[in-house]
Amino acid sequence: MAVAQPHIFSGQGFSLQGDKGRFVLPPQFRKTVKDSSGGVKTLCIARHDRWTCLTGFGLSRASDFAAQLDREEALAVQAGRDFDRDQRASQLYGYIEIPFDDSGRFVLPPHLADLVGIGDQLYFHGGGAFFSIWNPGNLAAMGEGWEGAQAACRHLAAEAQTRGRK
Repeated sequence: MAVAQPHIFSGQGFSLQGDKGRFVLPPQFRKTVKDSSGGVKTLCIARHDRWTCLTGFGLSRASDFAAQLDREEALAVQAGRDFDRDQRASQLYGYIEIPFDDSGRFVLPPHLADLVGIGDQLYFHGGGAFFSIWNPGNLAAMGEGWEGAQAACRHLAAEAQTRGRK
């Protein structure tokens, strides 16, 4: 019997807000989201629990949340920290399901954009089981360890701006 392969998000992408307020999910993320959502074009988005950005993933990721809660609770107990399982479950399962079209266009709900200060630009960064979605200014303010993502964001933003002027 074949073992199901995990859906891995890798790479970077950038989108300027287009007509009708839509952004474009980069192709490498679009395919993985669709595959991990059982062939349905549904993007799941939630606020990241530590960084000022959003996370994106496919529907299948929710099946891992119970095990993630168990791991996080065990680590907290081992470290002698409090762990509010209900609050963390609300964070994990509080994602929004957003449809996208064949070209990857989707509308980011205003309350999510407001939550992390997103304007008319999105930077996408692969993170394995999910990808992060950034306001470029928030990413630029991140500290040590983010230099590669910051450089990629600057480069992709400049490319997008050049294409947008043409």
